[in-house]
Amino acid sequence: MNAINNATPFSLRIFVADGDPDGLRLVERSNWIGKAVMFPRAVFPQVRKRKEFEETGVYLLLAPQESGEGEQLYIGEGDPIRPRIEQHYAKKDFWTKAVFFVAGQGLLNKAHVQYLESQLIKLAADAKRVPLDNATAPSAPTLSEADVADMEVFLGNILGMLPVLGVHAFEQSPTIKKGGNPQLHCRGKGIAATARDTAQGFVVQSGSFAAKDHTPSLKQYSPTVCDLRAQLLKSGVLGDAGDRLRFTQDYTFSSPSLAAAVVLGRQSNGRTEWEDANGKTLKALQEAESEK
Repeated sequence: MNAINNATPFSLRIFVADGDPDGLRLVERSNWIGKAVMFPRAVFPQVRKRKEFEETGVYLLLAPQESGEGEQLYIGEGDPIRPRIEQHYAKKDFWTKAVFFVAGQGLLNKAHVQYLESQLIKLAADAKRVPLDNATAPSAPTLSEADVADMEVFLGNILGMLPVLGVHAFEQSPTIKKGGNPQLHCRGKGIAATARDTAQGFVVQSGSFAAKDHTPSLKQYSPTVCDLRAQLLKSGVLGDAGDRLRFTQDYTFSSPSLAAAVVLGRQSNGRTEWEDANGKTLKALQEAESEK
């Protein structure tokens, strides 16, 4: 199940507990027993005594990637949460913020959150949006049929909330629908890629090709793009195809320029590199749309 695709409308209530928009935030979803708790690492010593940290839950530790594109992630569970976060505060250096999900004292047990942890790790690994700091992928515990159903609903609510909270690690590239934005093409020497601009980001489609190597100037002036290409190769999003690289799945980029730079292996302006079937650039298409 990938409940993140559930399109049912919902509302969130965000309580800024300490008055600092970047500090501790408690997030509740309409018609749901669960709660998200978000906080930067720096405030953990001040907030660790709150009752939410004494509850059983599943948590994410996040930090910007060194490449500057997206985040890196660690997923865990705690029964209760506080000792696990304390351990990571002392021993795990990479993370800068955390978010965890609880449901009130006694409503989740150890097996429940182990199930949630295993499913979230699997979804993040399948999406390949961010590198995982988890060394292993734990198996899901044995739950009753009723408990599995309950945890799938809980998981679906988590997955629906996370993108609103700025966490996109579990999102698969959106399904391209007919009648949406036009298919775009980017071509270079011996390579061609197709993509569509979507609400979730700029999606380069499976089967597209990318340059085997990048130019020296890309490494010099845009090293983060080279780091991203290396990451996509390591995760299997890009595969070796002889004298080219090939996208093995749809992949969502944060911008058309980043997508074009990865495809072409050089610095690129995505608004002019991507064109529709009639040769109109993305820039021209967007300008025409804005004039309607």
